[in-house]
Amino acid sequence: MAQGTGSINSDYKDWEWSADAGERARLLQSPSVETVPKSGESQGNGLGATSALGAVFIVVNAALGAGLLNFPAAFSMAGGVAAGIALQMCMLIFIIGGLVILAYCSQASNERTYQEVVWAVCGKVPGVLCEVAIAVYTFGTCIAFLIIIGDQEDKIIAALVTEPEEAGSSRWYTDRKFTISITAFLLILPLSIPKEIGFQKYASSISVIGTWYVTAVIIIKYIWPDKELMPVEIPTSPSTWTAIFNAMPTICFGFQCHVSSVPVFNSMKQPEVKTWGVVVTAAMVIALFVYTGTGVCGFLTFGAGVEQDVLLSYPSNDIPVALARAFIILCVLTSYPILHFCGRAVLEGLWLRYTGVTVEEDVVRERRRRLLQTISWFLLTLLLALFIPDIGKVISVIGGLAACFIFVFPGLCLIQAKLSEIQETRATSWWAQVSYGVFMVTLGAFIFGQTTANAIFVDLTA
Repeated sequence: MAQGTGSINSDYKDWEWSADAGERARLLQSPSVETVPKSGESQGNGLGATSALGAVFIVVNAALGAGLLNFPAAFSMAGGVAAGIALQMCMLIFIIGGLVILAYCSQASNERTYQEVVWAVCGKVPGVLCEVAIAVYTFGTCIAFLIIIGDQEDKIIAALVTEPEEAGSSRWYTDRKFTISITAFLLILPLSIPKEIGFQKYASSISVIGTWYVTAVIIIKYIWPDKELMPVEIPTSPSTWTAIFNAMPTICFGFQCHVSSVPVFNSMKQPEVKTWGVVVTAAMVIALFVYTGTGVCGFLTFGAGVEQDVLLSYPSNDIPVALARAFIILCVLTSYPILHFCGRAVLEGLWLRYTGVTVEEDVVRERRRRLLQTISWFLLTLLLALFIPDIGKVISVIGGLAACFIFVFPGLCLIQAKLSEIQETRATSWWAQVSYGVFMVTLGAFIFGQTTANAIFVDLTA
């Protein structure tokens, strides 16, 4: 497939796309990253413009998000502070390892996006599975975002509506399904339809401010608690030895920045694996402190009674928390169109390859197909969000998929990359790297299988 001369966010002033519709559908770039053409087509030295420090903050921004709200509940499921922190630390080693492996394979294959690396290194079948997984993951995350909007709007409306409510006398405009629907139709759908997403260049700043503010509020509320905020019970150990695994989807969902990491690596001034290792280690340590601070303080504030969305545990009339809810709604409103755009791009690429339509033939029908894809995606996510009020159920599923992006696909890439090396003798380091790749694939498959099976079991027994 021909390579275009433009790339997403290739200029600070604008967001440009390749004129090649097929290539446009293949790319799944981070909306915060500058990219340049591949080395074979580069102009000048072909290096990116992102410094190592800038890359650290981009990776942190990619990792932090709405998953922050679920970490106190994850600590509760894990069995307390010690178990939650230990689980995070153990998983963080492999999370960082996966990011380094992706950079290594990107450099070896000369590919610039996550799914293109998997295609080039592992072949067609893993490549298709990767793109399908990205589409399902972004779809599930969009559902989670709509549920978050409903959760926060319920609390905000409860604070604004001061009239006492009798049984069955709630007003129609305060109904959760109505508020989610009206917000989605008036704000999210118009932002999702456009072909370009240049307006989303400001979403990163809003998300960062909102995330840090939420963390600060939760920590301050723990240090100086309100009198009515008393923990029911603070577990110090998991209820069963398998209960700790139920916290894994939230951790995977929270730290999953691997899909956008490959474009970040290639946007650096010096895209070297060693430098990248320092960048992602620093970024993950920062994310670890944010998630741990939120998880520990939120868990200790409410104990075993903490909600899946920690902000729901606070009173509706708490003004600082109400501002945090408004920030989260704003973050989600700007993040949904970006994730939908990424999922739509993957679906477009799969459709073009399946039908074998040429670029010239496709351009004529692109607008009609884009509208159909967008409206179908929007209505399905909205319908599911209206009837799945518990965000924990969604996180348990998409957290398992996040484990595939963190462990399974990087592990497969490492195994395939080492097997393709031509060596007369296999050194100890070669065997160690292959074994590490096998372990990552096994760990990711276990987390995915366990979380998916547990989610199905919980739904069947509910």
